[in-house]
Amino acid sequence: MQVGLFGGSFNPPHVGHAMVISWLLWTEQVDEVWVMPAFEHPLDKALIPFSHRVKACEALSGLFKDRVRVCEIERDLPRPSYSLNSLEALSMMHPKHRFRLVAGSDILDQVDAWYKWSEIESRFSPILVSRAGYRALPDSPVFPTVSSTAIREALAEGRSVEQMVPASVLDVIQGLYL
Repeated sequence: MQVGLFGGSFNPPHVGHAMVISWLLWTEQVDEVWVMPAFEHPLDKALIPFSHRVKACEALSGLFKDRVRVCEIERDLPRPSYSLNSLEALSMMHPKHRFRLVAGSDILDQVDAWYKWSEIESRFSPILVSRAGYRALPDSPVFPTVSSTAIREALAEGRSVEQMVPASVLDVIQGLYL
């Protein structure tokens, strides 16, 4: 089975994430998508607790029935946790699966700072998706930029985010970003 490992802060997960997951499944890029919230942000960005982000990701995965699951492996790995470490650990735990990292084109200007990016490329065939405002990639639609930062700010100010966050996720995150 081919699994797309979709990592990120998911602080909170939003419709942009859901669009990427839908595209991956609809185009049969992968058989399943595993949503992997970061336990800690590598650049020390403030995050709500991991358990809350996992619940929000579970609410997101519930939109896709049995083809999307939440992967909590980063909670159990040594810090700092790098994508390569997660991919290697999952490959050892699930030897019959082929894992591919899923990431947005916004990372392309940062891959020199990633831990062993060339090894991720050679061993885990990343699926890079185009994000509006960043490099457009061949064979990928340009996904709209939906900003978790803007969502958090709107929630803190009491503004509606119903157009940017799936209702099931919104139910979970209510009151967490005040």
